[in-house]
Amino acid sequence: MSSSPRPVPQGRPRPPAANALRGRVRRFRGVKQRVLEETSAGGVCVKVVDAVPYVALIARLNRNNKKEWCLPKGHIEPGETAAEAARREIAEEAGVNGRVLRELCTIEYWFSNPHHRVHKRVHHFLVEYTHGEITVENDPDREAEEAAWVDLRVAAEQLAYLNERRVVELALKLLYAGR
Repeated sequence: MSSSPRPVPQGRPRPPAANALRGRVRRFRGVKQRVLEETSAGGVCVKVVDAVPYVALIARLNRNNKKEWCLPKGHIEPGETAAEAARREIAEEAGVNGRVLRELCTIEYWFSNPHHRVHKRVHHFLVEYTHGEITVENDPDREAEEAAWVDLRVAAEQLAYLNERRVVELALKLLYAGR
């Protein structure tokens, strides 16, 4: 018997409650693992120079010490909206500031480590660059290794994750709708 899809949560996303961080226990591949729920926000910060759109990307080292390019994103702090968190995370991880234009989409995925599985939701926004110099110097977690402006039209080729490539493609469609 197939289960019906869960409804998409509506309204203002919140960081997980303290008890949510303790998680619930589920079996995964026959092993009991704690499941944590996490909510983050980030986005596609676009700067246009001579009619060419650029997106701010950051590079992080993965578990194999390989550099992976991704969109800036991070946890929503208590009292923050997802849009506020997206602006803050872009500023912290990529050094640039912007104005949120609209929400693009929310992606969900799972990952694990030896101790637990994580169900993560990330709210992505389209952000218009306003000021700042691209840098990773202000990243408080020191996760970002490098930051760069990349031509938005080819950025998907550089991104490590399929779901983020789709977010960039959605931003492109919205920016060039009707052209």
